[in-house]
Amino acid sequence: MSELKLCQGPKCHQYHTKDRLKGQKDNKTYQTRRRSSMYYGSGNFCSMNCYNDWAETFIDRAVDHFGRLTEPKHLNENNAWTKGYDWNSNDDTVYVYRNGITKEERPLTKAQYDDNNYTLNER
Repeated sequence: MSELKLCQGPKCHQYHTKDRLKGQKDNKTYQTRRRSSMYYGSGNFCSMNCYNDWAETFIDRAVDHFGRLTEPKHLNENNAWTKGYDWNSNDDTVYVYRNGITKEERPLTKAQYDDNNYTLNER
């Protein structure tokens, strides 16, 4: 049996929907949704409304906590490498490292492509 999770939206209980209305006849209240799986915000929110409510309330605190950018990031030849793949005419998949600036491609094996810790060997 799946464990039920509560929606993390700070106003989830304020939305008037039938599935949020809980309780016995004369003692019904609107409650935060409880589900086995949530589909928004990495599985933390029941709807985009709840996700947006959370972001409006907490986004500045979250960015400050995890580190607000104070200088722009730069993409250059050294950090522009990404993994990718192409299908050739024989229905085989060809795995490559591509440089987004120089457009250079270097071949990869499937194991290297699937390995999240694999890094490109510098020449």
